[in-house]
Amino acid sequence: METLEFQSEARQLLQLMIHSIYSNKDTFLRELVSNASDALDKLRLESFRDKDMVVDTDDLHIVIESDPAQRTLTVRDNGIGMTREDVVRLIGTIAKSGTAEFLRKAKEQQAGAGSDLIGQFGIGFYSSFMVADKVTLLTKYPHAEKGVRWESTGESTYTIEDVDDAPQGTSVTLHLKPSDDEDQLPDYTEPAKIREIVKRYSDFITWPVRLGGEEINSRKALWARPASEVTEEEYAEFYRHISHDWNAPLETIRMQAEGTFEYQALLFLPAQAPLDLFMRDGKRGVQLYVKRVFIMDDCAELMPEYLRFVKGVVDAADLSLNVSREILQQDRQIQLMRRRLVKKVLSSIKALMGSRPDDYAKLWREVGAALKEGLLSDADNRDAILEICSFASTHSAEAPTTLADYVSRMKDGQEHIYYMTGDSRTSVEHSPHMEALRAKGYEVLILTDPIDEMWVDAVPAFDGRQFQSVAKGQVDLETEEEKSAAKAKAEEFGDLLTWLQGLLEENVKEVRLSSRLTTSPACVVGDAHDITPTLEKMYKAMGQELPKIKRILELNPSHPLVEGLHKAFAAGERDALADTAELVYGLALLAEGGELADPSKFVKLVADRVQRTF
Repeated sequence: METLEFQSEARQLLQLMIHSIYSNKDTFLRELVSNASDALDKLRLESFRDKDMVVDTDDLHIVIESDPAQRTLTVRDNGIGMTREDVVRLIGTIAKSGTAEFLRKAKEQQAGAGSDLIGQFGIGFYSSFMVADKVTLLTKYPHAEKGVRWESTGESTYTIEDVDDAPQGTSVTLHLKPSDDEDQLPDYTEPAKIREIVKRYSDFITWPVRLGGEEINSRKALWARPASEVTEEEYAEFYRHISHDWNAPLETIRMQAEGTFEYQALLFLPAQAPLDLFMRDGKRGVQLYVKRVFIMDDCAELMPEYLRFVKGVVDAADLSLNVSREILQQDRQIQLMRRRLVKKVLSSIKALMGSRPDDYAKLWREVGAALKEGLLSDADNRDAILEICSFASTHSAEAPTTLADYVSRMKDGQEHIYYMTGDSRTSVEHSPHMEALRAKGYEVLILTDPIDEMWVDAVPAFDGRQFQSVAKGQVDLETEEEKSAAKAKAEEFGDLLTWLQGLLEENVKEVRLSSRLTTSPACVVGDAHDITPTLEKMYKAMGQELPKIKRILELNPSHPLVEGLHKAFAAGERDALADTAELVYGLALLAEGGELADPSKFVKLVADRVQRTF
């Protein structure tokens, strides 16, 4: 026997469990039954793939045994089991993303700031310590010569030892705490209580769950039952089982395809984004079954990455039971299923937008940034994605807008959908680029998600209207009379603009007068096809070196600073104006959140100029 220490985060988690931070302790049994079900699924799958595996798959099942005299409850399966290394890795440590986030939220809840969290972080086994003073696990992997016994009281250590005569699968025995009504701790050795929990949480499990020799779950696959026979609570519990999310789903989607290729699907949209939604190793995809036989978790071939928040089950009638991921990538039927599933999900979100706008708004807040990734990766469904997108805009300080609503509010003669990207709404709203559009009453989309920097260049238009950045290219807002006056101004300022362009040629490609400024002296803009400064920073942060991108300096000819610059230039004071030109460019760069090439030089110029005022 060997005594080992828990990894530090596992130790913290166990202590939180032991001190009963959860109001609904019944969920420990749901977690243990779900783990057992997963083990049976994996054994069935491995028996198809590994012909050398000698295992009995004739009667795969889960057994629950209680002993009131000894105060024990055991959940046993004859599934895949674990090796000694698996036990140490999966139970002695928590090598799962989201652990730190779980601990933070769990501590908040301990102070009364949250609801149940079990299931959200894949820590079902640890929930046993809510109701048990000691937990004993006995397990055997089919190819292993010996089994493994693991035991702990939930303190800082656990023991582990090899066992010669362990049966196939895994058993978890809980040495239960005394029942306590005041602490909401029922007697979990009572058969009636066990039946109640299994019926509520695990009735849909594919495998038989037995208590005292009697099967206590119906084992009816929800996706195979008529919709009229399935309750919302059954859908919710099934979603919790496959997603490890404590919340009920926001929307349930059913599909059934018949004909040359048959399949059934039961999909769910979440009420809360998965914690690993933007983690590189986050899970994605739905569960794949073939004729009710579990094939694989997280089948990415059935759901694109931008819909990775969708959970559910797809049950195909015509695939091979030993299908591999490599085969799936090339399978024409899988590709057809994927296209239909994607269209169904997108149409369901659109229907949600029309029938339950509050729920749609909630979904968009949670997963909208991921959904917009499809504008880059899924050209076939780009229009459908655009229809269900929402964006912040200058029309409202709180409510986002759809593109259809934006178009309905466009001014007479307005040809473009105006937008600006930035780090925050505040930085966009205060940008000099917005001045003329605000003054003339044009609505501007405010795009602050990192993905917005990329999709706006890849998506040409919506409903025939081109997207136009207010910080790139020329923004045509002028009447014919204003254009004529601007042309005259450009001629008047021509020599100054040429001189400034030569002076600042290391940093700018052009200096011109602006039609987008009303109160600021200057701004810097990009050419129509230049990448934005924010996107440039993103590429550099990823280690990609880019050639220097020179931008355009635009001057506001009506601003006193620019007028003064023009008069001084006309009077021949050119040498003294070089520092002023540097200041004007630096101010324009800072106004959009840019970075100065030489901050210390700029500070010195400002200090010298301020000093002259005294």
